[in-house]
Amino acid sequence: MRIPLWQVDAFTDRVFAGNPAAVCPLEAWLPDATLLAIASENNLAETAFLVREGDGWAIRWFTPALEVDLCGHATLASAHVVFRHLEPGRSTVTFRSQSGPLAVARRDGGLLAMTFPRRPGRSAPVPDAVARAVGRAPEEALLSRDWMAVLRTEDEVRSLRPDLDAVATLPGHGIIVTAPATTPGIDFVSRYFAPQAGIPEDPVTGSAHCTLVPYWAARLGKARLEALQVSRRGGRLSLEDRADAVEIAGRTAEYLSGTIEV
Repeated sequence: MRIPLWQVDAFTDRVFAGNPAAVCPLEAWLPDATLLAIASENNLAETAFLVREGDGWAIRWFTPALEVDLCGHATLASAHVVFRHLEPGRSTVTFRSQSGPLAVARRDGGLLAMTFPRRPGRSAPVPDAVARAVGRAPEEALLSRDWMAVLRTEDEVRSLRPDLDAVATLPGHGIIVTAPATTPGIDFVSRYFAPQAGIPEDPVTGSAHCTLVPYWAARLGKARLEALQVSRRGGRLSLEDRADAVEIAGRTAEYLSGTIEV
């Protein structure tokens, strides 16, 4: 079987930055073991698989180690592939997923804007593993799908060398580390670590912003936000907090296209 594959860098306007994702459209779902094997062979943070359903597409996401219920950068990459290659006349697409319908719209200026579920964190006592993971007691800790540790400064987030063994003991998918930004035009910065999902550090994590956006919108008193994920590759996100959703927008850069054989 020959399967088309595109690799797209998400949340960036140039290759070799942002977060790379593989996108594989299928005629029908393959066995889960095959999907996981393809994702493991691709060895990227995420591989997205698409199957046509009516006027939209069903989407599933796999890390090299497991299936996840929500992934932002691979959804952005999938929208890029739909708009550029699979259905070039479209400007909107809705993906059916484990986390509900995910709408993506093409905007002027090359932005792709995703509507994602809002997942505010709740304040929680700081587990020892969180303090060990970030090497200090954070100013604040919140729990949603992931733990989120709030640090004082952008420099602390950029220079962080986390204890990944401690991170791996935390419940959930991983840990978000965030702080207010000092970079001009940016509201906050973050990084994301998920060794338990086979991703020591994720370059740019759209789904983490389902929790980051409500927190920073409330703290800064503004609904529209600009953010940087300050991993080595780095990426920029334009964000909006809404009553029942968050909008996460970014650009994409296509790196390669080809076929795989299974």
